[in-house]
This record gives sequence, structure tokens and C-alpha cells, in this order.
Amino acid sequence: MTAGALALRWAGVALALWGLNFALTFENRWPTPWVTAGGEVSVEIALILLGLALVAEYRGPPSRRLIGALALLLILLLLGRYAEVTVPALYGRPVNLYWDGQHLPRVMAMLAEAVPAWWLGVAALAGVGGLLLLFLLLRQALWRVAVSLAARRWRRGLGGIAGGAVLVYLAGRAGWVESGSWFAEPAILAYGEQVRFLREALAARRASVDLPENPPVVSDLGRLRGSDVFLVFLESYGAVAWTDAKLVDRLAPSRQRLREAIEGSGRSVVSALVESPTFGGNSWLAHISLLSGVEVRDPGTYERLIASDRETLVHRFSAGGYRAVALMPGLRRDWPEGGFYSFERIYGEHALDYPGPGFGWWRIPDQFALARLHTLEVVPTDRRPLFLFFTTISSHAPFRPTPPYQPDWSRMGSAEPYDPSDVQAAFAKASEWADQAPAYGDTLDYLYRYLAGYLREQAPADLVMILLGDHQPPAVVAGAGADWAVPVHVIARDRALLDRLKARGFQEGLTPGIGGLGPLHRLRTTLLEVFHAGEGISAGIVGVPESGVDVTRSGPGG
Repeated sequence: MTAGALALRWAGVALALWGLNFALTFENRWPTPWVTAGGEVSVEIALILLGLALVAEYRGPPSRRLIGALALLLILLLLGRYAEVTVPALYGRPVNLYWDGQHLPRVMAMLAEAVPAWWLGVAALAGVGGLLLLFLLLRQALWRVAVSLAARRWRRGLGGIAGGAVLVYLAGRAGWVESGSWFAEPAILAYGEQVRFLREALAARRASVDLPENPPVVSDLGRLRGSDVFLVFLESYGAVAWTDAKLVDRLAPSRQRLREAIEGSGRSVVSALVESPTFGGNSWLAHISLLSGVEVRDPGTYERLIASDRETLVHRFSAGGYRAVALMPGLRRDWPEGGFYSFERIYGEHALDYPGPGFGWWRIPDQFALARLHTLEVVPTDRRPLFLFFTTISSHAPFRPTPPYQPDWSRMGSAEPYDPSDVQAAFAKASEWADQAPAYGDTLDYLYRYLAGYLREQAPADLVMILLGDHQPPAVVAGAGADWAVPVHVIARDRALLDRLKARGFQEGLTPGIGGLGPLHRLRTTLLEVFHAGEGISAGIVGVPESGVDVTRSGPGG
């Protein structure tokens, strides 16, 4: 063999080995779904190479069937590696197939309405075609390596290198040498992690695990003096909205309008950061953590909790003479959890009867939901004070189309709540899947605008409004390795009430500051203590304030 032919053969084998190693060592190129070379060694490829060398030494050239089986195995390992490095980078946490897989049908249905059907078809065909192409490339690379192993010199040289790499890896795992930065995490461990998740979930379901007890909290809600209380969970409203320089600049005008609306209506605001129990999704875990005072980080704990008789904020306010109502514009199906919370009325999609154009999978704009609730629950006279639990939805990923803000709130209940040109402009903005921050900024701008409009033009005079994020947006917006902090704002006219919150770590103004108050579920205790005014009331007992304040309302603004 000539020197040129030998060099060409070496180059072909080296390229094949590089491609095989790349398939199990790539890293995510944030904030895209694409990958880039990781520069590490895959111990799994070293094991495959060693195995092929041993087969060639003792059994002869490996069969094409064996090469095809190994290529299929590499496809499975590649998919595990992709999930391991891409999902946490873009979503913010590892995927749990046992729990997350249960929501896959709804995610697919959401995508079906968020993007054109032809796009989904093309994406599916591209995915299948891409996997087939990868299989063929990996099979060809393996075959190129296997052919080279027919020569004893190549077989023993490559086999020795592979065997040495495996020994170094094992020595590193045993702590004998420092080799951690040389090797990529084995892709097979991604599947091992899913097995661990499955075992933990099944064990939790079989076990009788007691939920932690809430500390007894004395609260008669008397500090509220019969004010309506709106607890508003703002979808995907995370700390990144206050820490990312581009988002801060983008949202400065709408935040200024919200400040002006707060001050112009005779109110003040205090703010803080708390740590959500979830990231990028699973909003209901944040909802139940705050309402129950139990930290709920997984669906298993959630299921056990809603099957219990745990007291929640809803029960506290109901016992204190409030009418407890849930406003959930994204609710499109039966909600058994409503029985656990004991709301007097739940307004889902059907009950709201939205007549306007739908905006993506989450059809109903938050502004309409709030306006409709105001008409049905706030405007009526001779009513009890209202405790509203409002889960917003317009800022849900994929963030487009973003509804337009309607300055004329009286139009929200009409058959044509928007001008056609405004609707057309909203749908004209396409989602940038590789850069969702601009769309996310648009949704928060909309959020601030309708909140400012409601406080300025609609809200009852003595309203206490608690605004807080349920979780950070996906990591494609929040950033790789972002924390789980979310802002909380309390808006009220009662200066003494806000000062009591400041004494517990809140800061004056709309900016939540740098420090945090701790886990979200502890905010329940803080709020109940701040809302307490009476003396000598047994822990856990609430009722009409002893001061004799009449909690019957005469109507909005009364």
C-alpha cells in the first residue's frame, strides 16, 4: 500500500471515529436546539471499538447484522444524549418521562393550534428522515472502522487505544486518577435516570407518605377590613424579567405606566422574590404550594395532597366571610382539584363565554377574563368581599400570538372586542423559535398594560392585589442554569399593611430587589400573619374581624 493510500485510509478511519465519538459527546448550542462538539471522549464508543477489535481477533470480521445492531444502539444512545444536554438547556430542568409524558397529548394539541398543520407535518417527516440519515451515517462509520480491523496492526493498535481509554475511565471513576474532564457522561445514564424516576414515582404511589404539617398560624384576616383580595398568578413571570438587560429596557415603558396607575389610584406597592417549586412549566405545582403551604415539587406529592383534607388559603378566606372564586381562562376540561380547594365558583373557558378571536391554544385573553370576572363578581351590590384566585394564561409559551391591549374596557364584553387591524397585527408576528425572548417581552408588556388599565379604571378602591409569578419561563428565555426565583408584588391602599410586609422582607416599589424570601409555600404563612389584626384567637381559626367591621360590600369602589 502506497504512503498516499495509507494516509487516506488513516484519514477515513479517523473521521469515522471522530463522528462516532461526536454522536455521544456533543453539547447544546444555547439558546438553540442545535448541538456543537464537546471535545471529550465517549467511553461507550471506546467499549464498542474494543469489542469490535476482540471480535475481529477471535471470530473474524464482524457481520453486517452486528454493525446494523450497533448503529441502532448508537441511535438510542444519541437520543438519550440529546435529551440530556438539550432539554435542561432549553427547558430548565431534566425531562421526567413518567410525569411529563402524561402531558404530551396536551402539548401536541397546543402545538397543533400554535403552528400550521403543514409545518408539523414537515417537522415530523424531517425528524424521521433525520434519524434514518443518522442511522446510515453511523452504520457506515462503524463499517469503515470494522474493515480497518481486519489488519492485525490496525486491530491491535486501535484495540489497545480503546482498552487504555476504558481503563483510564474506570480508574477515574474509582478515584485513582483525575480524568473527569476527559470523558463525557455516558449517554446510557440518561436512560438510567428515567428508570430511577420511574422507581421513585411508583414507590411513592405505593408508600403511605405523610405530608408535612403546616405551622399553626393565627389569622382573623381583620387587617384586610373586608377588602377584596385578588391573588393573581402571572404565567411564566420569572425573575429574568428583572435581571435580563434587554427585557428590562423593553419593559421599562409599560412598567412605568403600571407604577403611574398604582400611584394615580392612591395605592402603593411592595415587592420581593420567592423561589418557585417548578421551572418552565407545571404551574399547578406553584399554585398548590402557595395555597396549601406545602412545598410541592412533583406530581406525586400533588396527587397525595389533593386527596387529603388539608386546609388552604381558600378555606381560610371562606371561613372569614369571603366569596372564594377561581378565574381560570385556560381551563378547558373538568378540574377535580376544584373540590379540594372548595371554590364557590370556577370560571373556566366555557363559563367565560369569550366571543372574540382566539389567540393560539389559550384562546381567551387575560384582559377579557379579568373584565368578565369584574362584571360578574365585582360589580354586583350587596355582596360579600371577594377572594379571587386568577391563573393568567396569555404569557404562556410559545408566547405568540400575543393579544392586543384594548384601552376601552367596555368593548371587552362585546362581539367585537378588538379592531380587525389590531388582531391582524397580532397574528402577523411569527414566533422565533431560536430566540423567544422578544415574544416573551411582548407578553409581559401586555400583562403590565392590562393590569395598569384595570387598576386605573376598574378596580375596587380598597382592593388588595397580590401578583406573583408561577415559574420562570423556559431556559431558552431564562438562560442556562437560571435560578427558580419569581417576583411577588402586593398592591394596596393600606399603608400599614404594606409596611408589615416590608418588615418581613418586601421592598418598596415594583422592583423586587436582589434578595429572596425563601420558598414560595412559606409566603402563605407570611400573608396570613400580615392579614391578622385580632388578639387571642386560636391558631387556625378565622372569621369576621372582632373589630366589628362589616365585611358586606356595597359594590365596586365602595
